[in-house]
Amino acid sequence: MTNIAIIGAGMAGLSAAYDLTKAGHRVVIYESLAQPGGIASGFKAAHWDWSLEKFYHHWFQSDKHMLGLIEELGWSQDVLFPRPYTVVYVDGEFQPLDSIPEAAKFTLKHFPLWDVFRFGAVGLYLRLTPWWKPLEKTTADAWMRKWVGARVYETLWRPLLVGKFGEENLDVVNMAWLWARLKTRTTRLGTFVGGFQAFFDRFAAVIQRQGGEIRLSTPVRQIKKVRGRWGVVTESGTEVFDAVISTSSPKMMAEITPELPDQYTAKLRSLKSMGAVVMIVSLKHRLTNYYWHNLPKEAGFPYLAMVEHTNFIPPEHYGGDHLIYMGDYLPPDHAYFDLSKDALAEIFIPALKRFNPNFESNWVKDVWLFRTKYAQPIPPVNHSQNIPPLRTPLSGVYFASMSQVYPWDRGTNFAVEIGRRVAHDLMADIAAGALPFAGQ
Repeated sequence: MTNIAIIGAGMAGLSAAYDLTKAGHRVVIYESLAQPGGIASGFKAAHWDWSLEKFYHHWFQSDKHMLGLIEELGWSQDVLFPRPYTVVYVDGEFQPLDSIPEAAKFTLKHFPLWDVFRFGAVGLYLRLTPWWKPLEKTTADAWMRKWVGARVYETLWRPLLVGKFGEENLDVVNMAWLWARLKTRTTRLGTFVGGFQAFFDRFAAVIQRQGGEIRLSTPVRQIKKVRGRWGVVTESGTEVFDAVISTSSPKMMAEITPELPDQYTAKLRSLKSMGAVVMIVSLKHRLTNYYWHNLPKEAGFPYLAMVEHTNFIPPEHYGGDHLIYMGDYLPPDHAYFDLSKDALAEIFIPALKRFNPNFESNWVKDVWLFRTKYAQPIPPVNHSQNIPPLRTPLSGVYFASMSQVYPWDRGTNFAVEIGRRVAHDLMADIAAGALPFAGQ
Protein backbone atom coordinates (compact mmCIF):
# COMPACT_ATOMS: atom_id res chain seq x y z
CA MET A 1 0.00 0.00 0.00
CA THR A 2 1.33 3.41 -1.03
CA ASN A 3 0.65 6.45 1.17
CA ILE A 4 -0.51 9.37 -0.98
CA ALA A 5 -1.48 12.91 -0.05
CA ILE A 6 -3.81 14.93 -2.26
CA ILE A 7 -4.04 18.69 -1.81
CA GLY A 8 -7.52 19.92 -2.72
CA ALA A 9 -10.92 18.23 -2.53
CA GLY A 10 -12.24 19.77 -5.74
CA MET A 11 -13.27 17.61 -8.65
CA ALA A 12 -9.69 16.86 -9.73
CA GLY A 13 -8.56 15.84 -6.25
CA LEU A 14 -11.65 13.74 -5.58
CA SER A 15 -11.37 11.99 -8.96
CA ALA A 16 -7.73 11.12 -8.33
CA ALA A 17 -8.59 9.89 -4.83
CA TYR A 18 -11.42 7.73 -6.16
CA ASP A 19 -9.16 5.81 -8.56
CA LEU A 20 -6.28 5.55 -6.09
CA THR A 21 -8.39 4.26 -3.18
CA LYS A 22 -10.17 1.87 -5.52
CA ALA A 23 -6.76 0.46 -6.42
CA GLY A 24 -5.98 -0.10 -2.73
CA HIS A 25 -3.73 2.86 -1.95
CA ARG A 26 -3.99 4.90 1.26
CA VAL A 27 -5.07 8.45 0.45
CA VAL A 28 -5.40 11.53 2.64
CA ILE A 29 -7.03 14.60 1.07
CA TYR A 30 -6.30 18.03 2.54
CA GLU A 31 -8.93 20.70 1.84
CA SER A 32 -8.86 24.29 3.11
CA LEU A 33 -12.65 24.72 2.78
CA ALA A 34 -15.22 23.28 5.16
CA GLN A 35 -16.75 21.03 2.48
CA PRO A 36 -15.60 19.09 -0.59
CA GLY A 37 -16.14 20.51 -4.08
CA GLY A 38 -13.63 23.34 -4.39
CA ILE A 39 -14.78 26.21 -6.58
CA ALA A 40 -17.88 24.19 -7.58
CA SER A 41 -19.01 23.64 -3.98
CA GLY A 42 -22.31 24.99 -2.72
CA PHE A 43 -24.17 26.33 0.28
CA LYS A 44 -27.70 25.95 1.59
CA ALA A 45 -30.11 28.31 3.35
CA ALA A 46 -32.13 26.74 6.17
CA HIS A 47 -35.39 26.65 4.17
CA TRP A 48 -33.93 25.22 0.94
CA ASP A 49 -34.15 21.58 -0.13
CA TRP A 50 -31.29 21.95 -2.63
CA SER A 51 -27.85 23.50 -2.27
CA LEU A 52 -26.74 26.33 -4.55
CA GLU A 53 -23.30 26.59 -6.14
CA LYS A 54 -21.22 29.51 -4.88
CA PHE A 55 -20.02 30.13 -8.45
CA TYR A 56 -22.49 29.21 -11.19
CA HIS A 57 -21.78 25.74 -12.56
CA HIS A 58 -23.51 23.30 -14.87
CA TRP A 59 -22.68 20.34 -17.08
CA PHE A 60 -22.96 20.00 -20.85
CA GLN A 61 -24.31 16.93 -22.63
CA SER A 62 -20.85 16.57 -24.18
CA ASP A 63 -19.14 16.25 -20.76
CA LYS A 64 -18.08 12.64 -21.27
CA HIS A 65 -15.60 12.49 -18.39
CA MET A 66 -18.04 13.84 -15.79
CA LEU A 67 -21.07 11.93 -17.05
CA GLY A 68 -18.97 8.78 -17.52
CA LEU A 69 -17.86 8.93 -13.89
CA ILE A 70 -21.45 9.41 -12.75
CA GLU A 71 -22.53 6.42 -14.82
CA GLU A 72 -19.70 4.40 -13.28
CA LEU A 73 -21.01 5.35 -9.83
CA GLY A 74 -24.53 4.29 -10.82
CA TRP A 75 -26.04 7.76 -10.33
CA SER A 76 -27.08 8.68 -13.87
CA GLN A 77 -30.74 8.79 -12.83
CA ASP A 78 -29.89 11.77 -10.62
CA VAL A 79 -28.58 13.93 -13.48
CA LEU A 80 -31.04 16.46 -14.91
CA PHE A 81 -30.74 18.24 -18.26
CA PRO A 82 -33.33 21.05 -18.50
CA ARG A 83 -33.34 23.42 -21.49
CA PRO A 84 -32.75 26.93 -20.10
CA TYR A 85 -32.44 29.93 -22.40
CA THR A 86 -29.51 32.30 -22.90
CA VAL A 87 -29.74 35.85 -24.21
CA VAL A 88 -27.17 38.43 -25.28
CA TYR A 89 -27.57 42.19 -24.78
CA VAL A 90 -27.31 43.75 -28.25
CA ASP A 91 -28.52 47.19 -29.36
CA GLY A 92 -30.33 47.79 -26.09
CA GLU A 93 -32.27 44.50 -26.19
CA PHE A 94 -31.85 40.95 -24.93
CA GLN A 95 -31.54 38.66 -27.95
CA PRO A 96 -31.76 34.85 -27.75
CA LEU A 97 -28.77 33.48 -29.66
CA ASP A 98 -28.23 30.04 -28.14
CA SER A 99 -29.60 27.97 -31.03
CA ILE A 100 -28.95 27.87 -34.75
CA PRO A 101 -32.46 29.12 -35.70
CA GLU A 102 -32.27 32.04 -33.23
CA ALA A 103 -28.75 32.98 -34.34
CA ALA A 104 -29.80 32.83 -38.00
CA LYS A 105 -32.85 35.00 -37.32
CA PHE A 106 -30.77 37.60 -35.50
CA THR A 107 -27.95 37.78 -38.04
CA LEU A 108 -30.34 37.98 -41.01
CA LYS A 109 -32.06 40.91 -39.34
CA HIS A 110 -28.90 42.84 -38.40
CA PHE A 111 -26.22 42.02 -40.98
CA PRO A 112 -25.73 41.83 -44.76
CA LEU A 113 -26.17 38.40 -46.33
CA TRP A 114 -22.41 37.97 -46.86
CA ASP A 115 -21.81 38.50 -43.13
CA VAL A 116 -24.53 35.97 -42.30
CA PHE A 117 -22.88 33.41 -44.57
CA ARG A 118 -19.46 34.00 -42.99
CA PHE A 119 -20.95 33.79 -39.49
CA GLY A 120 -22.54 30.42 -40.25
CA ALA A 121 -19.52 29.03 -42.11
CA VAL A 122 -17.09 29.95 -39.35
CA GLY A 123 -19.36 28.48 -36.67
CA LEU A 124 -19.69 25.23 -38.61
CA TYR A 125 -15.95 25.01 -39.23
CA LEU A 126 -15.10 25.54 -35.56
CA ARG A 127 -17.64 22.96 -34.45
CA LEU A 128 -16.36 20.32 -36.88
CA THR A 129 -12.59 20.77 -37.08
CA PRO A 130 -10.49 18.69 -34.65
CA TRP A 131 -7.31 20.67 -35.39
CA TRP A 132 -6.78 23.23 -32.69
CA LYS A 133 -2.98 23.47 -32.78
CA PRO A 134 -2.90 25.90 -35.76
CA LEU A 135 -5.50 28.05 -33.98
CA GLU A 136 -3.29 28.65 -30.94
CA LYS A 137 -0.76 30.44 -33.14
CA THR A 138 -2.96 33.53 -33.37
CA THR A 139 -5.22 35.50 -31.05
CA ALA A 140 -8.97 34.97 -30.96
CA ASP A 141 -9.34 38.70 -31.60
CA ALA A 142 -7.34 38.62 -34.85
CA TRP A 143 -8.71 35.30 -36.13
CA MET A 144 -12.39 36.08 -35.55
CA ARG A 145 -12.09 39.63 -36.87
CA LYS A 146 -10.55 38.25 -40.09
CA TRP A 147 -12.95 35.38 -40.72
CA VAL A 148 -16.36 36.55 -39.47
CA GLY A 149 -15.77 40.18 -40.46
CA ALA A 150 -15.55 43.36 -38.40
CA ARG A 151 -19.32 43.95 -38.10
CA VAL A 152 -20.22 40.53 -36.67
CA TYR A 153 -17.07 40.37 -34.60
CA GLU A 154 -17.59 43.75 -32.93
CA THR A 155 -21.25 42.97 -32.20
CA LEU A 156 -21.08 39.38 -30.95
CA TRP A 157 -17.58 38.03 -30.33
CA ARG A 158 -15.48 40.90 -29.09
CA PRO A 159 -17.83 41.62 -26.15
CA LEU A 160 -17.52 37.98 -25.08
CA LEU A 161 -13.71 38.12 -25.10
CA VAL A 162 -13.55 41.49 -23.36
CA GLY A 163 -16.04 40.35 -20.74
CA LYS A 164 -14.09 37.19 -20.01
CA PHE A 165 -10.52 38.49 -20.12
CA GLY A 166 -10.66 42.30 -20.25
CA GLU A 167 -9.44 44.72 -22.90
CA GLU A 168 -5.87 44.22 -21.74
CA ASN A 169 -5.88 40.57 -22.81
CA LEU A 170 -7.43 40.91 -26.29
CA ASP A 171 -3.96 40.63 -27.82
CA VAL A 172 -3.10 37.70 -25.56
CA VAL A 173 -5.87 35.04 -25.60
CA ASN A 174 -5.39 32.54 -28.40
CA MET A 175 -8.03 31.21 -30.78
CA ALA A 176 -7.77 27.60 -29.55
CA TRP A 177 -9.52 28.69 -26.34
CA LEU A 178 -12.55 29.95 -28.27
CA TRP A 179 -12.51 26.84 -30.47
CA ALA A 180 -12.69 24.65 -27.36
CA ARG A 181 -15.66 26.56 -25.96
CA LEU A 182 -17.64 26.25 -29.20
CA LYS A 183 -16.61 22.62 -29.63
CA THR A 184 -17.92 21.34 -26.33
CA ARG A 185 -20.94 23.45 -25.40
CA THR A 186 -24.55 22.32 -25.74
CA THR A 187 -27.87 24.13 -25.34
CA ARG A 188 -29.07 21.70 -22.67
CA LEU A 189 -27.35 22.22 -19.33
CA GLY A 190 -27.07 19.64 -16.59
CA THR A 191 -27.11 19.51 -12.82
CA PHE A 192 -27.43 16.92 -10.05
CA VAL A 193 -30.52 16.29 -7.95
CA GLY A 194 -30.01 18.31 -4.79
CA GLY A 195 -27.34 20.52 -6.35
CA PHE A 196 -23.62 20.03 -7.03
CA GLN A 197 -22.85 19.86 -3.30
CA ALA A 198 -25.13 16.83 -3.00
CA PHE A 199 -22.98 15.12 -5.63
CA PHE A 200 -19.69 16.09 -3.94
CA ASP A 201 -20.89 14.88 -0.54
CA ARG A 202 -21.96 11.51 -1.98
CA PHE A 203 -18.75 11.17 -3.98
CA ALA A 204 -16.64 11.99 -0.90
CA ALA A 205 -18.54 9.31 1.04
CA VAL A 206 -17.66 6.73 -1.63
CA ILE A 207 -13.97 7.64 -1.35
CA GLN A 208 -14.17 7.33 2.42
CA ARG A 209 -15.80 3.90 2.16
CA GLN A 210 -12.89 2.88 -0.07
CA GLY A 211 -10.49 3.84 2.73
CA GLY A 212 -9.74 7.45 1.86
CA GLU A 213 -9.52 10.15 4.49
CA ILE A 214 -10.70 13.72 3.88
CA ARG A 215 -9.48 16.46 6.21
CA LEU A 216 -11.63 19.54 5.74
CA SER A 217 -10.70 23.04 6.94
CA THR A 218 -7.06 21.97 6.77
CA PRO A 219 -4.96 24.21 4.51
CA VAL A 220 -1.50 22.98 3.53
CA ARG A 221 1.40 25.26 4.34
CA GLN A 222 4.26 23.40 2.69
CA ILE A 223 5.41 20.28 0.86
CA LYS A 224 8.97 19.37 1.89
CA LYS A 225 11.41 16.48 1.74
CA VAL A 226 11.47 14.35 4.89
CA ARG A 227 13.83 11.32 5.02
CA GLY A 228 13.49 10.58 1.31
CA ARG A 229 9.71 10.94 1.34
CA TRP A 230 7.41 13.97 1.21
CA GLY A 231 6.13 15.79 4.24
CA VAL A 232 2.85 17.70 4.09
CA VAL A 233 2.90 20.54 6.60
CA THR A 234 -0.34 21.85 8.14
CA GLU A 235 -1.17 23.74 11.32
CA SER A 236 -1.34 20.38 13.09
CA GLY A 237 2.19 19.34 12.12
CA THR A 238 3.90 17.30 9.40
CA GLU A 239 2.75 13.97 7.98
CA VAL A 240 4.97 11.96 5.65
CA PHE A 241 3.82 10.35 2.38
CA ASP A 242 5.32 8.38 -0.49
CA ALA A 243 3.77 10.75 -3.04
CA VAL A 244 1.84 14.03 -3.16
CA ILE A 245 -0.64 15.28 -5.76
CA SER A 246 -1.40 19.00 -5.62
CA THR A 247 -4.52 20.30 -7.37
CA SER A 248 -4.00 23.87 -6.17
CA SER A 249 -3.51 26.99 -8.26
CA PRO A 250 -0.10 27.33 -9.97
CA LYS A 251 0.79 30.26 -7.72
CA MET A 252 0.02 28.29 -4.56
CA MET A 253 1.98 25.27 -5.85
CA ALA A 254 5.03 27.46 -6.37
CA GLU A 255 4.70 28.95 -2.89
CA ILE A 256 4.21 25.74 -0.90
CA THR A 257 6.85 23.64 -2.70
CA PRO A 258 10.11 25.55 -2.28
CA GLU A 259 12.23 22.58 -3.42
CA LEU A 260 10.88 22.75 -6.97
CA PRO A 261 13.59 23.78 -9.46
CA ASP A 262 13.56 27.41 -10.50
CA GLN A 263 12.75 26.51 -14.12
CA TYR A 264 9.55 24.65 -13.15
CA THR A 265 8.58 27.32 -10.64
CA ALA A 266 9.03 30.00 -13.29
CA LYS A 267 6.68 28.04 -15.57
CA LEU A 268 4.10 27.92 -12.78
CA ARG A 269 4.38 31.63 -12.09
CA SER A 270 4.02 32.44 -15.79
CA LEU A 271 0.52 30.92 -15.84
CA LYS A 272 -1.86 33.85 -15.44
CA SER A 273 -5.55 33.75 -14.60
CA MET A 274 -8.58 35.92 -14.00
CA GLY A 275 -10.35 35.93 -10.67
CA ALA A 276 -14.12 35.73 -10.18
CA VAL A 277 -16.51 37.82 -8.10
CA VAL A 278 -20.06 36.52 -7.71
CA MET A 279 -22.90 38.08 -5.77
CA ILE A 280 -26.05 36.01 -5.24
CA VAL A 281 -29.37 37.51 -4.18
CA SER A 282 -32.64 35.83 -3.31
CA LEU A 283 -35.68 37.74 -4.50
CA LYS A 284 -39.36 37.64 -3.62
CA HIS A 285 -40.36 37.71 -7.30
CA ARG A 286 -39.16 36.41 -10.63
CA LEU A 287 -36.97 38.92 -12.45
CA THR A 288 -36.90 37.68 -16.10
CA ASN A 289 -37.92 34.80 -18.35
CA TYR A 290 -34.35 33.77 -19.17
CA TYR A 291 -31.57 31.86 -17.45
CA TRP A 292 -28.28 33.38 -18.67
CA HIS A 293 -27.81 37.01 -19.70
CA ASN A 294 -24.49 37.86 -21.42
CA LEU A 295 -23.68 41.52 -20.85
CA PRO A 296 -21.11 43.53 -22.87
CA LYS A 297 -18.87 45.79 -20.81
CA GLU A 298 -19.59 48.80 -23.02
CA ALA A 299 -23.31 48.57 -22.18
CA GLY A 300 -22.55 49.86 -18.70
CA PHE A 301 -23.57 46.85 -16.60
CA PRO A 302 -21.39 46.40 -13.50
CA TYR A 303 -20.87 42.69 -14.23
CA LEU A 304 -20.35 40.28 -17.10
CA ALA A 305 -23.35 37.99 -16.55
CA MET A 306 -26.66 37.96 -14.76
CA VAL A 307 -27.89 34.42 -14.25
CA GLU A 308 -31.40 33.74 -12.97
CA HIS A 309 -30.78 30.30 -11.52
CA THR A 310 -34.42 29.64 -10.77
CA ASN A 311 -35.22 29.82 -14.48
CA PHE A 312 -33.00 26.72 -14.68
CA ILE A 313 -33.89 24.92 -11.43
CA PRO A 314 -37.44 25.69 -10.16
CA PRO A 315 -37.75 27.97 -7.12
CA GLU A 316 -39.70 25.35 -5.16
CA HIS A 317 -36.35 23.64 -4.48
CA TYR A 318 -35.28 26.86 -2.73
CA GLY A 319 -38.29 27.52 -0.55
CA GLY A 320 -39.87 29.69 -3.25
CA ASP A 321 -36.90 32.05 -3.44
CA HIS A 322 -35.93 33.42 -6.85
CA LEU A 323 -32.14 33.26 -7.05
CA ILE A 324 -29.95 35.59 -9.08
CA TYR A 325 -26.22 35.43 -9.77
CA MET A 326 -24.35 38.60 -10.73
CA GLY A 327 -20.82 37.66 -11.74
CA ASP A 328 -17.66 38.92 -13.37
CA TYR A 329 -14.17 37.72 -14.27
CA LEU A 330 -11.64 40.30 -13.12
CA PRO A 331 -7.88 40.73 -12.65
CA PRO A 332 -6.86 39.49 -9.18
CA ASP A 333 -5.91 43.04 -8.15
CA HIS A 334 -9.31 44.53 -9.04
CA ALA A 335 -11.00 46.68 -6.38
CA TYR A 336 -14.04 44.34 -6.25
CA PHE A 337 -11.90 41.81 -4.35
CA ASP A 338 -11.49 44.26 -1.46
CA LEU A 339 -14.92 45.91 -1.27
CA SER A 340 -17.29 44.81 1.47
CA LYS A 341 -20.45 42.92 0.60
CA ASP A 342 -22.61 45.97 1.34
CA ALA A 343 -20.44 48.25 -0.79
CA LEU A 344 -20.52 45.84 -3.71
CA ALA A 345 -24.27 45.34 -3.34
CA GLU A 346 -24.74 49.10 -3.80
CA ILE A 347 -23.00 48.75 -7.17
CA PHE A 348 -24.52 45.47 -8.34
CA ILE A 349 -28.14 45.35 -7.19
CA PRO A 350 -29.49 48.63 -8.67
CA ALA A 351 -28.61 47.35 -12.16
CA LEU A 352 -31.30 44.65 -11.80
CA LYS A 353 -33.84 47.33 -12.72
CA ARG A 354 -32.42 47.24 -16.27
CA PHE A 355 -33.63 43.64 -16.57
CA ASN A 356 -37.08 44.36 -15.15
CA PRO A 357 -38.33 47.95 -14.65
CA ASN A 358 -40.65 46.69 -11.90
CA PHE A 359 -37.73 45.61 -9.73
CA GLU A 360 -37.53 47.33 -6.35
CA SER A 361 -34.93 46.99 -3.64
CA ASN A 362 -37.54 45.53 -1.27
CA TRP A 363 -37.65 42.43 -3.50
CA VAL A 364 -34.27 41.43 -2.05
CA LYS A 365 -34.48 38.89 0.76
CA ASP A 366 -30.82 37.94 1.24
CA VAL A 367 -27.37 38.54 -0.27
CA TRP A 368 -24.25 36.35 -0.45
CA LEU A 369 -20.82 37.19 -1.86
CA PHE A 370 -18.14 34.78 -3.07
CA ARG A 371 -14.74 35.60 -4.53
CA THR A 372 -11.74 33.66 -5.81
CA LYS A 373 -8.55 34.99 -7.39
CA TYR A 374 -8.01 31.78 -9.38
CA ALA A 375 -10.98 31.12 -11.67
CA GLN A 376 -10.23 31.47 -15.41
CA PRO A 377 -6.76 30.62 -16.81
CA ILE A 378 -5.53 33.02 -19.50
CA PRO A 379 -4.16 31.08 -22.53
CA PRO A 380 -1.72 33.17 -24.62
CA VAL A 381 -0.55 32.42 -28.16
CA ASN A 382 1.29 29.05 -28.39
CA HIS A 383 0.16 28.23 -24.87
CA SER A 384 0.71 24.48 -25.28
CA GLN A 385 4.43 25.21 -24.82
CA ASN A 386 3.73 26.75 -21.39
CA ILE A 387 1.88 23.85 -19.78
CA PRO A 388 3.89 22.22 -16.97
CA PRO A 389 3.82 18.39 -16.96
CA LEU A 390 1.79 16.54 -14.34
CA ARG A 391 4.99 14.88 -13.13
CA THR A 392 7.04 17.63 -11.53
CA PRO A 393 10.86 17.44 -11.48
CA LEU A 394 10.55 16.20 -7.87
CA SER A 395 10.09 12.42 -7.88
CA GLY A 396 6.81 11.62 -6.14
CA VAL A 397 5.35 15.14 -6.43
CA TYR A 398 2.60 15.73 -9.02
CA PHE A 399 0.67 18.80 -10.06
CA ALA A 400 -2.77 18.76 -11.73
CA SER A 401 -4.64 22.06 -12.08
CA MET A 402 -7.23 23.76 -14.25
CA SER A 403 -4.36 25.56 -15.97
CA GLN A 404 -3.29 22.22 -17.45
CA VAL A 405 -6.53 21.08 -19.10
CA TYR A 406 -5.74 23.32 -22.09
CA PRO A 407 -6.95 23.68 -24.82
CA TRP A 408 -10.17 22.90 -22.99
CA ASP A 409 -11.80 25.42 -20.72
CA ARG A 410 -11.90 25.01 -16.95
CA GLY A 411 -14.83 23.05 -15.51
CA THR A 412 -15.68 19.90 -13.60
CA ASN A 413 -15.63 17.72 -16.74
CA PHE A 414 -11.96 18.34 -17.46
CA ALA A 415 -11.15 18.34 -13.74
CA VAL A 416 -12.33 14.72 -13.72
CA GLU A 417 -10.15 13.96 -16.74
CA ILE A 418 -6.98 15.51 -15.33
CA GLY A 419 -7.56 14.04 -11.85
CA ARG A 420 -7.89 10.53 -13.21
CA ARG A 421 -4.94 11.08 -15.55
CA VAL A 422 -2.59 12.12 -12.74
CA ALA A 423 -3.74 9.13 -10.66
CA HIS A 424 -2.96 6.86 -13.63
CA ASP A 425 0.50 8.43 -14.01
CA LEU A 426 1.25 8.00 -10.31
CA MET A 427 0.18 4.34 -10.33
CA ALA A 428 2.25 3.73 -13.46
CA ASP A 429 5.28 5.17 -11.65
CA ILE A 430 4.64 2.91 -8.66
CA ALA A 431 4.40 -0.14 -10.93
CA ALA A 432 7.63 0.85 -12.69
CA GLY A 433 9.49 1.24 -9.41
CA ALA A 434 10.01 4.97 -9.97
CA LEU A 435 8.96 5.74 -6.38
CA PRO A 436 11.50 3.74 -4.35
CA PHE A 437 9.74 3.93 -1.00
CA ALA A 438 6.19 3.28 -2.27
CA GLY A 439 4.51 0.39 -0.51
CA GLN A 440 7.22 -0.02 2.12
